[in-house]
Amino acid sequence: MPKFKHYDYNQSAMVVINYEEQLQPGTFEHAIHYLIDNKLDLSVYYPNYSNDDNGRPAYDPAILLKIILFAYSKGITSSRQIQWCCQTNIIFKALSCDSVPHFTTIANFVSSYTEQIEEIFEQILLVCHEQGLLGNELFAIDGCKMSSNAAKEWSGTLKELSDKRDKLRRQICHHIKEHKRIDKNESAEQDRAKRLQQTIETLNSASERIDKFLKTAAPRMGKGRSLKEVKSNITDNQSAKMTTSKGTIQGYNGVAAVDKKHQIIIEAQAFGEGQEHHTLQPVTELIKECYKRLRISRNIYATGTVLTADTGFANEANMQYLHDQGINAYVPDNQFRSRDPKFADQKSKYGKRHQNEKKQPQGFAPSEFLLNQKYKTCVCPAGESMWLRSERTDMHGNRKLYFEGRLSKCRACTLKTQCMRNPSSADTREGHGRQVSFIVEKGKASTTGYTDWMRVRVDSQKGKQIYSHRMSVVEPVFGNITVHKGLNRFGLRGRKKVQGQWQLYCMIHNIEKLMNYGRLAA
Repeated sequence: MPKFKHYDYNQSAMVVINYEEQLQPGTFEHAIHYLIDNKLDLSVYYPNYSNDDNGRPAYDPAILLKIILFAYSKGITSSRQIQWCCQTNIIFKALSCDSVPHFTTIANFVSSYTEQIEEIFEQILLVCHEQGLLGNELFAIDGCKMSSNAAKEWSGTLKELSDKRDKLRRQICHHIKEHKRIDKNESAEQDRAKRLQQTIETLNSASERIDKFLKTAAPRMGKGRSLKEVKSNITDNQSAKMTTSKGTIQGYNGVAAVDKKHQIIIEAQAFGEGQEHHTLQPVTELIKECYKRLRISRNIYATGTVLTADTGFANEANMQYLHDQGINAYVPDNQFRSRDPKFADQKSKYGKRHQNEKKQPQGFAPSEFLLNQKYKTCVCPAGESMWLRSERTDMHGNRKLYFEGRLSKCRACTLKTQCMRNPSSADTREGHGRQVSFIVEKGKASTTGYTDWMRVRVDSQKGKQIYSHRMSVVEPVFGNITVHKGLNRFGLRGRKKVQGQWQLYCMIHNIEKLMNYGRLAA
């Protein structure tokens, strides 16, 4: 019979552990430990404590910040899981000096001290500047849209939410009548009666939730020229519905400004709107204020620093702002590629994007719709009247009429597959009928003067060379945060709290850069 080493689980052992020795130089945990103990001023947290003379001693903010940053760097955002790690993981034990903060303490530290998180973020940025990691030559701004802790099914305009509440009430009445009918035959369908009662309670809870929201909420208006009402959300009304490459989500847009030299994030803000163009001005101003506050530069844009952003940030108002402020910016419009001769044969050489997908029908051209410009009416090829959805001026100054087919008519229309590019959209719960627009008054060329100014800059040889750096500066940052750090959704509610969580992740990214390229003590 083979011989094995003896072992006995019913034995005691004493293991001597030096927590400082567990934090080996060159590791991320050592970088966090050294940076917080030697470089950062955590007195910004002290005004929140009032136990100087009496009360129970609190956990040191340094301990909480260390374990939270290390947990986030490993993709752990659950406060309960962080508490468990402090009980079982030797690195967490070393960072916390064998203390185990309760999960409510951890959760409160993340969600309640967002202003302090922003100050710590700026302190780390100042350390990056002192160690020569900021080039201040080129800044790239972009956004990363992620789901929030709210369901998009609870979104809608106030009218849509009111209609949903009325529908729930009708369903409740129907189920109550059915429940009363079943009660007459008690012996026959007791199980079904119980299920109906549960359904009634669920529907009633949803109806009351919507009703409570409608009594206190005001219409949420969008930004831009039209100022139309946008969809509110009952769970988190500061989040928004956003269209991404992976479909429609209810979430926030984490916007980051990144320095080119070592990809240091110099500004991080979260916005609860799907469109990016309105975020350019506030982020640009915050960068300027931050650099002035940290005494890096009184006006960083006056030194010739280049600012780049993608086409999502381009509109006439932003171009005018950049022009008037004298900012050396390069923000292309969505026709930038089509004007570049280098991409002229791209489709013939590489094929069209999504060429393997099923081709959608092109639909009837606008010329096949009967427009009465005087009375602002439109008749579709099937002879059905369409409703005037809106009348507004586009970015080129053209006044346009936007018509849409009535959903009930488009669903049953025999020409649906020929008329609509995506016929299945009419059959969905949130679908719409065929849409068509007409220009009724041409705009003047001068209305897009600042857009033309930026177009000339971006299309120049120098502009193309500068703008080509944008993607390599900012996209790897989002890849690191979302893939390596595991941030795929925000776990908090409310823009202020989400911004704190976003800045924590951006803080982790900058600490890694300090660890790899800075002069943190070994």
